[in-house]
Amino acid sequence: MKKILLLLSLAILFSCGANKNVRVKEKTLKGNWVLNKIIYSKTGNYNVTIFNDTTKDCLEGSTWKFVPNNNTGLYTVNNTDCTTGKREFIFVVQEVDKVSGYFDFLLKPKNNKNNVGYRIDLAELSENTMQWKQRISVNGVSFIINMNFTKQ
Repeated sequence: MKKILLLLSLAILFSCGANKNVRVKEKTLKGNWVLNKIIYSKTGNYNVTIFNDTTKDCLEGSTWKFVPNNNTGLYTVNNTDCTTGKREFIFVVQEVDKVSGYFDFLLKPKNNKNNVGYRIDLAELSENTMQWKQRISVNGVSFIINMNFTKQ
């Protein structure tokens, strides 16, 4: 009886884990990255606070670390014209469509008083580059924020 309960417990434990495709993405994501460039899909001057934290200019050049085994990470704003320092976050990679290979990414800052997370399209992820696309609306204008990373 004890062996049956142990086997059932192990089966339930392993069935609850992330699927293979998500684990591959998380393995690729693991490590240190630099957010090199942020590009808006529409031209114009927009006053956007990204992740309810800081501006595009402050996030460019920031360093990011992802630790998939506990779904945590941190990013560090390095621009001395901005509020510098480390910001911790929790993240989840989710496979949305197996056929297209579409994944999305949920990023939730740890010091978030409003318990708000940000859903981002994981548009590209390779061993050396990553691109996020965040869809937002400012003053009724919808556009996409493209964030381009390189691995360190």
